[in-house]
Amino acid sequence: MSKKLGLDVGDKYIGLAISDESATISRGLETILRKSINEDLTRIKNIVSENNVKEIVVGLPLNLNGSIGDQTKKVLSFVNHLRKNLRIPINTWDERLTTVKAAKIMISADVSRRKRKKSIDKLSAVIILQDYINSLRRDES
Repeated sequence: MSKKLGLDVGDKYIGLAISDESATISRGLETILRKSINEDLTRIKNIVSENNVKEIVVGLPLNLNGSIGDQTKKVLSFVNHLRKNLRIPINTWDERLTTVKAAKIMISADVSRRKRKKSIDKLSAVIILQDYINSLRRDES
């Protein structure tokens, strides 16, 4: 196995999570304030290089019925930019209700609304990446 990077791509922020070397556990890395596609890609390329990441998993915000909406199209466009700029596998992962799950976790941990707003994208990325890693482990067994 090797390190994986999870992304929760939104209009304002990109939450990032990274796995350990054995791709067993994900942890929050940072939240990027989006600036421009080129600046966002440069930041992600630097993180990939600095952390020796071998695969990226991007949360795909499908509608509840599984259809593709406007936000899904934006994320798919971002994924296409990533694929043109990086020479590692880039996969998408169904992230329906991930933000809701992240918010519930933070509320149950009594995190203030202000702090939740700052770190919800990063926690969503952790959930996306961990769900992806868990699915790989299930497929192996």
